[in-house]
Amino acid sequence: MAAKKAERVQDIPLTELYPFKDHPFRVVDDEAMQRTVESVAQFGVLAPAIARPRPEGGYELIAGHRRLRASQLAGLETLPVIVRQMDDDAAVIAMVDSNLQRETLLPSERAYAYKMKMEAMRRRAGRPPKENSDQVGENLWAVNRVAEDAGTSKSQVQRYVRLTNLVPELLEMVDQKQIAFGPAVELSFLTEEEQRGCMDAMDYGQAAPSLSQAQRMKKLSQAGACTQEAMNGIMDEEKKGDLDRVVIRNEVLRKYFPRSYTPKQMEDTIIRLLEQWQKKRQRDQSR
Repeated sequence: MAAKKAERVQDIPLTELYPFKDHPFRVVDDEAMQRTVESVAQFGVLAPAIARPRPEGGYELIAGHRRLRASQLAGLETLPVIVRQMDDDAAVIAMVDSNLQRETLLPSERAYAYKMKMEAMRRRAGRPPKENSDQVGENLWAVNRVAEDAGTSKSQVQRYVRLTNLVPELLEMVDQKQIAFGPAVELSFLTEEEQRGCMDAMDYGQAAPSLSQAQRMKKLSQAGACTQEAMNGIMDEEKKGDLDRVVIRNEVLRKYFPRSYTPKQMEDTIIRLLEQWQKKRQRDQSR
């Protein structure tokens, strides 16, 4: 009877709902959110959120962060919620599982979600068989379970979790598709100092590292030879896809523009000057 009562849907004031601690999934006010807001304003919240009581008062959301934000934007005062008593690890697993079903997830979101779930599962009592009670056995057990639940391979889960070792700036580049997933996994083996040096090398070469370039940086790091000069040399190489491109480094362009000019202003000026040169060339040829 008590369990059934705890599972009933309650209309809880939005002011009493708090986000899950270290929630890895972003809630963005984008077009998809606007569509959700319009739906909530017209029909209300159709699927209740899930939350657990907080010791300090109020409720911590397990599932329903986007619904909460949409309700706020739609001007609602309450949100339908199912309140459950859950320990920290059970709450983490439920939070991750409810969000991994979303159609679009950023690499960073999936990476931290997998990591949080693996750590929670390893902490839970009675998890692996006794013959696998060592740390390696526990890790493999957790990876396999996370992979099975997510419908992917354990190697793919491990590769995503590697991304959590990237410095925030590099991880953001992965989310923005400025660095491909494969090279990013290799770069995650570099030290923090080497990763920041890699960003300088990317700026020097005006390109993102290919898989082979990232793998060579990883080998240099393992050998203790991943210097800035070595990374600059790798990133300054001519790639097959770059043979038809003309790249002018920032330090070269800066000599001809005021320091206040943005890259876009420099690009616009260069295009304008090229158009003027082309018109002059055409006039000269017509004489």
